[in-house]
Order: sequence, then C-alpha cells, then structure tokens
Amino acid sequence: MNREILKLAIPNIISNLSVPLLGSVDTAIMGRMVSPSYIGAVALGGLIFNFIYWSFGFLRMGTTGLTAQAYGRSASGGTIVKKNLGQENILDSGEVNSPLTSAEGETIQILTRAGLVALVLSLLLLVLQFPIAELSFWLLNGNDELEALAKEYFYIRIWAAPATIGLYALMGWYFGMQNALYPMYLTILINIVNIVFDYVLVFHFDMKADGVAWATVIAQYSGLVVGIFIWFYKYGNLRQFFNLTIVREISGFKHFFTVNRDIFFRTLLLVTAFAFFTDRSALQGTTILAVNSILLQFFFWMSYGVDGFAYASESLVGKYVGIGNSYNVHKSIRYCFYWGMGFAGLYALIYSVFGYEILTIFTNQSDIIEQAVPYLFWIVLIAILAAPSFIWDGVYIGLTASREMRDSMVISFLIYIASYYFFIQFWPNHGLWIAMSLFMLTRGIVQTVWWQRMKLRY
Repeated sequence: MNREILKLAIPNIISNLSVPLLGSVDTAIMGRMVSPSYIGAVALGGLIFNFIYWSFGFLRMGTTGLTAQAYGRSASGGTIVKKNLGQENILDSGEVNSPLTSAEGETIQILTRAGLVALVLSLLLLVLQFPIAELSFWLLNGNDELEALAKEYFYIRIWAAPATIGLYALMGWYFGMQNALYPMYLTILINIVNIVFDYVLVFHFDMKADGVAWATVIAQYSGLVVGIFIWFYKYGNLRQFFNLTIVREISGFKHFFTVNRDIFFRTLLLVTAFAFFTDRSALQGTTILAVNSILLQFFFWMSYGVDGFAYASESLVGKYVGIGNSYNVHKSIRYCFYWGMGFAGLYALIYSVFGYEILTIFTNQSDIIEQAVPYLFWIVLIAILAAPSFIWDGVYIGLTASREMRDSMVISFLIYIASYYFFIQFWPNHGLWIAMSLFMLTRGIVQTVWWQRMKLRY
C-alpha cells in the first residue's frame, strides 16, 4: 500500500508544488516593482481566475473519481457497476461485452463527456468575458490604480480559458487511470514555460502585469498541446472505444453532472471563501493586501504539497471501490492520512524556522516584510489544521461522495463567515486569519464525523 501511495503521491507532490510556484513567481516578480500596487493587481486579477477556474475544478475532480472507479472495474474483470444516487445496477454479460459498456470503453466515455463540457464552459467564458470582468471588479474593493492594472491582466489571461479548462478534464482522466507521471510532466512543462516568459516579457520587454498574463496564456496552451500528443502516444489504442453517440445518452450525462454538480457547489464555496479573504484584506489597505497575498503563497505551497496524498487517495480509493475491495479502501484512507499529516508537520516545522527568510524571497520591500512577520504563526498553525480536510477531499472524490463534500463545505463556510464578523471586532487582520483557520478545522472535523457514519457502505 505504501508503494502504491508513493507511486501516485510523489509525482503529484512534484507537479502540485510547481502550481504555487506559478503564483509565487508572479508575486515575486511583481514584488520587485516600484509600487506594491503591482502585487495587489496580480492578486486581484488572479483572484478572479481562481474563482472561475477553481469553480470549474469539479471537472478535474469528478473526472478522476469516475474514471478511477471504471479503471477498478476494468482491473476486476470488466464488470460495470453504475452508481447513481446510492443505487447500484450490474449490467448483464451481453452489455459488458459491447465496446460502449466495457470498463475501458466507459473510461473513454467519461473523458469524452469531460472534454465536451470543458469546451462549452471555455467558450462561455470567452463570450461573457466583459460582463464577468465588470461584475468582478464591481464586487472587489480595489482603488483605481489597482483596478486598471488588474483589468489589463484579466483581459489578456482570459484567452487561456480553453487550454486551462481542457487540461482539467485531461489531467483528471490521467489521475483516474492511476497515471500521475503525465500530469507531473505537463505541470512542470507549463510552469517552466510560464517562468521563462515571465522573466523575458517583464525584464527584457519592459512589460509588467500584462507580461505576466501573456506568459500564463502561452504556458497553458503549450501544456494542452503536449498533453493531447501524450494521450495519443500512450492511450491511442483506446480510440476504438470513442463514439460521439454518447452525446445522446442522457443517463450517462445525468450521472456525470450529478457528481460534478455537488463538487461544483462545494468548490464554489471554497473559492468564495478565499475571494472573501482577499476582499477583506483589500479593505485594510494596499499593504495588508500585499502581506496577506504573500502569506497565502505559504498556504498554497503547503496545500499543494499535502494534496499529493489527497490525489493519491482519489485514485486508490476510486480504484478499490470499483474493484469492490473494502479492506483496501479503508487501508488506503488510513495510510494516506499517515503520509499527509506527516508532510503537513514538515511544512509547519519549515515555516516556524525559516518563515522570515521565505518572506524575503517574495518581496524586498521592508515595510511589507515588517508587517507580515506578526502573522507568520498563523501559517504554521493552519498547516496542521487544514491538512485533514485536504486528505478527506481526496477520499470523498474517490468515493464519488459528492453530496457529503458539498454539505460539509456549507457548514464550514457558514462558521467561517460568522467567526469573521465576530473576531473582526477585536482584531482586524488577526480576526481574518482566525476565521480562515476555523474554516479549515471545521471542514476536517465534519468530514471525519460523516465518514464514521458512512464507512460501512464501503
């Protein structure tokens, strides 16, 4: 089990750590501009895209869970068990032998559905980019200078939408097929391309926020093109199962959207929580916005690292549910928690010892560093408090227990908002960090309690 976990987790950790590297490089480059407004502009512009893309993260997660279960059924001999709203129906042998109902064929159906949904969503974003931008900047609290810079960033980066959302579907499918190496290669490629173009466009072509945006667009399309090429190279033999007639299969789309609808709502609340955090930071002034934006980079580094084991649990739990191996379902959950919490403890130790030194990597502005130091202990604390919720997310995705994910997020979000308005009366920015810590802690507690209630089903 440890070998299985590490085989999936190590590539995921490497690729996941390169994701916050993207935001960290953007922040570090803008942190060397004359005005802190550049950090804030990229933070506000990035916030909008985080809200959009994280909301569409259901496409990656739902595709992983469904594909992993289909992969497990394939590994157990091809018997397909369709789960929908708690009911199971085993197809008869005649259906199993047909290409469109074999377990391998089912994985292609899932990828096709995910690809079609990604295409529709990305086109909608491009068509609606102007009202989305106007509404977003109306809701956010930024001064005129920040808004002008952030809009320039937004209207360039929005053109990466088809590539970004398409990669969600493709990478989710790879994870479900127990293949963490290709997503790692793609993520590393995307970030290398992004960093190179960040540096070249900003420091050699004298671009600023617009250069950072163009670098992201170029990087995302590079990743998508290479990702499609890799699919044909590795999985080209599965093209025999591809059939667009699935567009007419309402039941398949219904199950796909049932799982993804709940994950979408759950993710929307999660993104709203971070959007609220950034918005409340902006209300405290440009400097505090810059401070909290940098400290969130610490959090994202930790979350993406621990998420390596969450991703491993998605793939393994989904596979063993598909196989019908209850013992290994429970064992994989337990072992993923051992590894994930150990990794979170390592992050907490590094942040407690080298927090100040890491701050100086993100910015050379002494006033921002000075104001960030009193809040460093929150990053140490939240590394431990948030880790269980990350692992549980992976478990619930593997189980395709999307309704439980959604409901646990609703409870945690309500506590987050209530605690913010209570603590903000006494401590402005500390109150905001208290609320975020309680939000993460509550998620882990609720998910743990609900697993104890539902684990006998698996």
